[in-house]
Amino acid sequence: MTRHALRQLGRSPGFTATALATLGLCLGANFTIFAVVDAILVRPLPFPQSDRLVTVNNAYPGAGVERSNASLPNYFDRGHAIPAFASVSIYQERGVIVGGGTGAPEHVDIVRVSPEFFSTLGVPLAMGRPFTANELSYSTSQVAILTDAFWRSHFGADPHVLGRTFLSDEIPATVVGVLPPDFRFLSSRAEIYRPSSYAPEDRAPNRRHNNSWHMIARLAPGATLAEAQAQIDALNVQLLQDDPLAKVVQAAGYHTTVRFLHGDYVRSIRPTLLLLQVGVLFLLLIGAVNLANLLLIRASGRTRELAVRQALGAGRRHIAADVLGEIMVLAAGGGLFGLLLGWSGVGLLRSLGADRLPLGGTIAFDARLAVLSLAATVVVGLVLAVPIIAFSLRANMASTLQAESRGGTAGRAAQRLRHGFIVAQIALAFVLLSGAGLLGLSLRRVLATPTGFNADHVLTGQIALPWKGYPDDTARNAFIARLLPALRALPGITGAAITTNLPFTDNSNDSAITVEGHEPRPGETIRVHYNSNVSSDYWNVMDIPLLRGRFLEDADIERRQQVCVVDQAFSDYYWPGGDPVGHRLSQDVKVDDQNGFTIVGVVGSAKQNEVAEKPGHGAVYFPYANTYVATFSLLVRSALPPAAVAPMIRKAVFQLDPQLPIDDLRPMQTRIDDSLVARRSPALLAAIFAAAALLLAAIGTYGVLAYAVSQRRREIGVRMALGALPQQILAQFLGLGARLLLLGLGLGIAGAWAAKCAMQSVLFNVGGLPAGLLAIAAGLMLGIVFCAVFLPSRRAARINPIDALRAE
Repeated sequence: MTRHALRQLGRSPGFTATALATLGLCLGANFTIFAVVDAILVRPLPFPQSDRLVTVNNAYPGAGVERSNASLPNYFDRGHAIPAFASVSIYQERGVIVGGGTGAPEHVDIVRVSPEFFSTLGVPLAMGRPFTANELSYSTSQVAILTDAFWRSHFGADPHVLGRTFLSDEIPATVVGVLPPDFRFLSSRAEIYRPSSYAPEDRAPNRRHNNSWHMIARLAPGATLAEAQAQIDALNVQLLQDDPLAKVVQAAGYHTTVRFLHGDYVRSIRPTLLLLQVGVLFLLLIGAVNLANLLLIRASGRTRELAVRQALGAGRRHIAADVLGEIMVLAAGGGLFGLLLGWSGVGLLRSLGADRLPLGGTIAFDARLAVLSLAATVVVGLVLAVPIIAFSLRANMASTLQAESRGGTAGRAAQRLRHGFIVAQIALAFVLLSGAGLLGLSLRRVLATPTGFNADHVLTGQIALPWKGYPDDTARNAFIARLLPALRALPGITGAAITTNLPFTDNSNDSAITVEGHEPRPGETIRVHYNSNVSSDYWNVMDIPLLRGRFLEDADIERRQQVCVVDQAFSDYYWPGGDPVGHRLSQDVKVDDQNGFTIVGVVGSAKQNEVAEKPGHGAVYFPYANTYVATFSLLVRSALPPAAVAPMIRKAVFQLDPQLPIDDLRPMQTRIDDSLVARRSPALLAAIFAAAALLLAAIGTYGVLAYAVSQRRREIGVRMALGALPQQILAQFLGLGARLLLLGLGLGIAGAWAAKCAMQSVLFNVGGLPAGLLAIAAGLMLGIVFCAVFLPSRRAARINPIDALRAE
């Protein structure tokens, strides 16, 4: 049967090539997107019974915090008080300097974890032991568990590595364990795990809302998410009795949410991925309709052959098997082509930044996905075969053939089916085109949204000061005081500054701010705002304008009065239309002479996390010397290219401290661009899918009308011999194409409205369905489909009646 199918397909190389290309393109697009959806949304996390893992977060909606982490006291409070939790663990990501002494220092990502962390995940160590409760103090926490990659690269896969030491922030750390080779925690790139060490005062009740730790838990056997939520709600009520901040946090709507870890981790990207998958399914549907039309046209051209075979005794089962064999061979060829495109597409998505999505590092086109893809190919082949087999097995093929030649009822039924497919193609293509336009419009408006600062010619990096070399504020501030002048003295450098909260780095810091004299409005509570510790040149480097008062000055560090600068959004919230300069605020629940900061200036508001973030959050800038500054970001403005500036910065830091590496040295604009990956890539992919849909709709329309012209060649010849003008023939076929196009556009507009409603959560500043966008999409459809309609219509108008009659 396969050989017969190959021979039949070989007789129509043009049809076969078109069918294979259509299937391959549509299936390949689906395989590519599904590889991402599968890795991020479908596959369970790589831990035993990962569906039992949950994440626990605090929230203070009244203070503007819909989601926060947990605190160290939360960990101890909840550890054994929630029966629905089999185990509870906390973790915190950070970086350390590894090496030094005789070796070159390097910055390495680490995760600080509680002793139950790996048992909560259900991951046994490849060798060694987990941390113990006795190793959670600062004096006993110099132990480490290594990833397999770090063990191999830094210890040469030494089987006797347990007990060996290495320098971590210039302090010896002892290896107590090694993780298995396939261990990967979410999207973390950490190479070392250290204990979650703390000071005794960090466990005090007044630290219960210092939410700097991520909390995960494993549900106990038989326990449900609802039970865990109810138990933790009851515990919160009980703990509020001795909470010194009880009134404040209750007014802020304090509560804790328990969610499944996997779903919670990918929540931000889920709507976008699902919309992309629906988009490529639409593309596959358009391709299937297109191919079904081509197959119907081909089957219509073989009616005489099938009638003869039936007359010679061929059974319906034999004919159905032949048709099924041809279509499955086509599907197999298209599926293999699609696999190749899918494998290539995954590489393309990585280049577009898909690996920076949550769990994006696990995206791969592996054997499992290939099997699923081939299974989907078989399903597509079977679905395509059903209408073609039904058409080929119509009763009384001889009568059907006569009806086709005269344009009888059966012929009109086949035409209506083919025309219905064309309308469906146009409608689906219009929906895809409109969806791509909406994503493009959303991206355009995001890009047009000002960030509040000028990222051009700004190079950024990160420096972590090790505790051993810089044990107190005096040593750290002294280093910064030497670093900034050294950088500003470099050729081509026009400014240098530091900040503890560099925008667009996924580490934005916010805290509750109390404003002296501010009377809360009804239902209002203490609010949370962005805060950062900066040097005096920060705003000049970032080109953030001064609106009122003055910037911070280096001399402010030495002055007795503590000062700060706020942004316009902060000022508008607390002093709408007024002047905040001279007022005081605090990061505590009350303002006094010890913790109060006097506002000396107001600057322009700047985006912190993403360009599309909601305005009005507000920010406060404190002098860098007023807090513990162990890790900070460096900003340098220069007219020179970043490639020329980076070596000079590294050399300057090296001259100040040879054991201090500078990490993540990148232009500020690159950070902004990276933050837009989740918006730019879907818009680009949607545009590609829409272009493919337009092409398929044009091919389908052309194929049906070209077939109609060839089938009615004799009729056209007779009409022209009787006096019909070529213009009339042209108008007839153009009119048919126009009716199909308008009907398809009508259905497509309704579909575009539904798509807009479904996409609302991923669109930025796009309200209703823009009329201009619909007009552009309709114009593109009109232009493309008109060309597909015009070519066969012109061919019909140019038929020579004598040749047409002779051919019959």
